[in-house]
Amino acid sequence: MSKRLFNIPLYIIATVLFGLKTYVVYRFIFNISLDNMMQEFILFINPFASAFLIFAISVWFKERRQMKFLRYMAFLGTIIIYFNLIFYRNFTDFITIPVLFQGSNAADLGSSIFSLVHLPDLLLFADVAIIWYLSKKRPAVISASYRKRGKTLALSVSLLFLLFNYTLAEIERPQLLQRTFDREYLVKNIGLFNYHIYDAALQSKTKAQRVFADGNEMPEITEYVKEKATSKEKSDLFGVAEDKNVIFVSLESVQSFVINNEVNGEEITPFLNDLIDESYYFENFYHQTEQGKTSDSEFLVENSLYPLSRGAVFFTHGQNEYNATPEILNEEGYFTSVFHANNKSFWNRDVMYNNIGYDKFFDLDSYEVTEDNSIGWGLKDKPFFEQSMKYLESQQQPFYSKFITLTNHYPFDLSEEDASIDQYDSNSKTLNQYFPTVRYTDEAVEQFFKELKESGLYEDSIIVLMGDHYGISEFHNKAMGQYLGKEITPYEHIQLQRVPFFIHIPGEEGGVISDIAGQIDVKPTILSLLGVESEKDITFGTDLFAEDRKNFIALRNGDFISDKYVYSKGQCYDRQSGELLEKEPTGLEQPEDTEGLCQPVKEKVEKELSYSDQIIYGDLFRFYDFGNSESESSESEQ
Repeated sequence: MSKRLFNIPLYIIATVLFGLKTYVVYRFIFNISLDNMMQEFILFINPFASAFLIFAISVWFKERRQMKFLRYMAFLGTIIIYFNLIFYRNFTDFITIPVLFQGSNAADLGSSIFSLVHLPDLLLFADVAIIWYLSKKRPAVISASYRKRGKTLALSVSLLFLLFNYTLAEIERPQLLQRTFDREYLVKNIGLFNYHIYDAALQSKTKAQRVFADGNEMPEITEYVKEKATSKEKSDLFGVAEDKNVIFVSLESVQSFVINNEVNGEEITPFLNDLIDESYYFENFYHQTEQGKTSDSEFLVENSLYPLSRGAVFFTHGQNEYNATPEILNEEGYFTSVFHANNKSFWNRDVMYNNIGYDKFFDLDSYEVTEDNSIGWGLKDKPFFEQSMKYLESQQQPFYSKFITLTNHYPFDLSEEDASIDQYDSNSKTLNQYFPTVRYTDEAVEQFFKELKESGLYEDSIIVLMGDHYGISEFHNKAMGQYLGKEITPYEHIQLQRVPFFIHIPGEEGGVISDIAGQIDVKPTILSLLGVESEKDITFGTDLFAEDRKNFIALRNGDFISDKYVYSKGQCYDRQSGELLEKEPTGLEQPEDTEGLCQPVKEKVEKELSYSDQIIYGDLFRFYDFGNSESESSESEQ
């Protein structure tokens, strides 16, 4: 009876166990949106299709190696799922090949990693233990010997199952494999493991792009930038800050929803709230980062190019030719520097900063970091600004100096003595802890302003403050909805991608500006304020004070905000009211409006992102003359 009961091929048992586990992770741990029963069905079958193909390969091995193959493949597959789960909990995204090359960053994550590991995660290895036990202890009751016909049948059925999965996915989402910017769609339709295989193929393709690039792509891109992406007239504020210092402060994980808002009856950012009255404040300013997070925001600000949809440009293309703000300002007589109390190699900054022209990087070695003045990711913001002042005051003027804060970083740890306001009360520890750390950063910035005034640098400087990327991911939508008092729809999700952006010019009255804006616009805006001409530059942003600006802001995942519409997760919304206007049709649906209200802008967004990608993947600036010897290069020099 025992033999009859268990005389089932182990690869079938492994497929069922592993497939069920993967589906549970997809459905109940990853925050994957499902719009209809077809998507639900595809999500259910794709883990079994992937598992069946992998485990069915075992039948071609002899019995002992077959058992070993099944054990190790189940373990390896679980490790892949778990690494993606850890990554997803922090970034609401899936790992790509370029991200794996950024593994050197892991050594600096500290408490962040431990906060992402949960004890129930051990259950993910339950099927591995069962497969291990059956293959080791019960080989007599597990079918493991197959004739050639049975082997061929197992492999054929697994391939047909995979083809069936892909056919359904193409029906549900036509041109699925062209949507490389949307990793959730890929995982939802073809599965995590097939997504990783496809990602590896993409990596090989992008590596080849530089090899075969010859510069013939540049005329078309240059024409687009000149006609569609660049202001043709100078703004009224052109040169208003000529020869002034530029102090740029990157506010780690600060989102706009905290500005002029309260928690437990307390202002979250009292200083920043007051600063609005003395600055140009852009209330509809969006971060445009992807997997590179802070490094992506730096790349956007310095180059006015888009980051990549996979990995971080700082890592994958840190040796490319660029025409970055530090290089341009060096030629204008500026001393350029970065202040960041972290390891210089984190995000490959030591390589990238040198490449884009920074004169000096004040990294971790420039600071006195102790157990008392550090927490989470390192030196607290208040001692960071305090210790930076001696370096700032000694710099040659005019200077362009960037400060990158750390305290308001996931997992938002803060000691009780540093917390000025109480935590929020929700089911999300992350959101609860976020508010006190944001307040701490606000207080640190206020202290920095006082120190600038006392040093005499304040009047001769313009101060730019910008949130670098979101701090609260979609993983915490339920708690965020509780705090904001509304459901976090795809439209509201886009609104949460707004980050604060201040341009504070002593002596200028300023004002609140409601026009849509993004990090892509920072470089041309700063250069314009400084009165720096850059006619031959290639940028996809426009001067925020110019009249003739683009009518859309592209997010790196293909979503966008235009003057009239918001496009998010395949849905088109009215920008002002948030009303859902139309949903992008799938293969099973017919569009009500064949043109689509968002479609014209969507095409512009895709073209612009594509042009930026071509520049980076092909390293095309090595073929372009920016009109200065620093930027000129030839293929023979590469």
